[in-house]
Formats: sequence, structure tokens, C-alpha cells
Amino acid sequence: MKFLISGFEPFGGDAVNPTGALMEALAHEVNEGAVLKTVLLPVNFDECADMLIAEMQVFQPDIVIACGLAKGRTAITPERIAINVKDILPGSYADNQGQRPVDEPIAAGSPDGLFSTLPIRTMVNDMTAAGIPATVSNTAGTYICNNTMYRILDYIRLQQLSVRAGFVHFPASTEMAVQAPSVPSLPLPVMLDALRSMIRTVMSETETSN
Repeated sequence: MKFLISGFEPFGGDAVNPTGALMEALAHEVNEGAVLKTVLLPVNFDECADMLIAEMQVFQPDIVIACGLAKGRTAITPERIAINVKDILPGSYADNQGQRPVDEPIAAGSPDGLFSTLPIRTMVNDMTAAGIPATVSNTAGTYICNNTMYRILDYIRLQQLSVRAGFVHFPASTEMAVQAPSVPSLPLPVMLDALRSMIRTVMSETETSN
């Protein structure tokens, strides 16, 4: 089973992004029954999804798990749905190219929302059973993460691909909390264990459904 897993570069003034570190760690791992490919995406509207879709076209994965940072969250949160809008809230940071879209559709003519096709409830249950804080999230926001999730699901829909895909948000890492102690955080090894758990869950669920 082929997994394409993505993370992001730092943004919003932070020096690090834990999902980038996760991609570095995962790139060196061997998972029995799974072929893993990781990619680091820019925090730029449209360019992020263009790059991930290009990787999909070349690698032809069975599963896509896109990962991003949601600083302030206290748990690992697989997203239920992406919505067809990109919108920078007042006072929020622009993307890394300075873009500040407001109330713009991601893909004109496409559905208002698209649901993850990953087994998000089982993923959360398995992580929780392993002592990892996790919960299903019902909002991926309207920033780069939502943009990426929506675009890959819409691409799969339009191309009628049998690819399961979705998005997972991770909290700040302990390294980030050193600079901002009030920000909830998790150690990077725990996040890596969570990502391993999600890969195992998807493999088990897919084999059972087949």
C-alpha cells in the first residue's frame, strides 16, 4: 500500500513547523506492507495543493494523509470536512507570499464541502487507546490546511480515483512551547507515534474492507 504524506514549512513567524520535522523523521522509516513517500509543502495558497497533486500524479498513492499545524489545539485532530473557501480573518497572518484572500472560492463550481475518506473515527479511537490525545475536528479552518485538503479531495473526485485522502492537524511541538509556554503542545516523538498509528489504522481498515 502506497502512502503519500505531506507536511508544511514554518509560517506565521514561527521558526519551526512540527509537521516538517515529522516528514523528515518518517522519510527514514520502514513500515511493513507500506511504501511511504513524504513531501514538504510551501505555506502558499494554491501552490501547496498544486505541488501535492503533482506528487500524486507521479507517485500514484493509495492513501494521502496531509498534515498541518493548528497551534492552540490540545490534541491531534483528523479533519472531517474541507469547505470551498479561502479566507484570511482580520488580524490573521497572510500566507508566506503575502496573499490575503477574502471570501474566495477554492474551486468555482465544485461542491461547498468535501468529506475526508480516511477512517477518522477509528484513527482517533486507536490513538486514544494508545494514550495519545486525539479527537475528530469538524473545522479545518479557511487557511492553507483547508485549501490543501479541499483541493486534493476535489482532484480525486474529478478524476474518479480510488484514493483515500484527508487531513490531520497537529498541535504545537514542545520545542515551540519553549518560546511560548502558554501554548498547548505535544512532544514530537508522541506526534510521530500518532502518525505511525494512523498509518496502521488505515492499512487495517483498508484490508478489512477489501
